[in-house]
Amino acid sequence: MEIYLMQHGPNLSKDEDPEESLSPEGESQVSKAAQAINKMGLTFDVIIASPKKRSQQTAAIVAEAVGFPVDGIVETEKVKAMTPVEETIQYLEQFKDRQSVLIAGHLPSLAEVASSLLTSGSKTTIQFERGGIGRIDVDALPTHEGKLRWYLTPAQLDLMAG
Repeated sequence: MEIYLMQHGPNLSKDEDPEESLSPEGESQVSKAAQAINKMGLTFDVIIASPKKRSQQTAAIVAEAVGFPVDGIVETEKVKAMTPVEETIQYLEQFKDRQSVLIAGHLPSLAEVASSLLTSGSKTTIQFERGGIGRIDVDALPTHEGKLRWYLTPAQLDLMAG
């Protein structure tokens, strides 16, 4: 299974917007990332977002770019920022028959999921950036033997988008 982990784009502050939606800069950044993802030929069998608006917006922008039905995005509390990593991994197990799964999520959860998929014991740290995306391949879940295939920063995705 290919597990894609993408942090939502930059968002408005709670003072500006109680729902903390993507900022105009965040929408632009995620749109460019989505263009690059589409140029890479990536497709997703499942796209997962948290109930947070910025996560849903990020997932929807990527879904539209790759031809995934926006109404097919799965919303769950299991990918929220403070969800214990074991709960997120256990949730992902239901998609074991799928080839590719994208989580449009939050820190610290995304970093903890990546670390858990890659190693046990000492923690591995991947520095996620808002609007960046990485791919980890796993043979089965749960695992601590996943393979990090790549991670692309928003700046790299912007260059790829053209």
